[in-house]
Amino acid sequence: MKELINAINAEFEAFSKEAEQQAEKGNKAAGTRARKSALELSKLFKEFRKVSVEEAKK
Repeated sequence: MKELINAINAEFEAFSKEAEQQAEKGNKAAGTRARKSALELSKLFKEFRKVSVEEAKK
């Protein structure tokens, strides 16, 4: 579970950086990368939820 949390944090950092570049500088490519990171975060959050529920059952 610790690895999953680290992956979420790393992906969020990447998303944050790219989204900021798009918002402040109008960088269209950064927007594409931010959207890709958002999709990956969605997958990671779903995995976290699954793991969290399993941990709670123990």
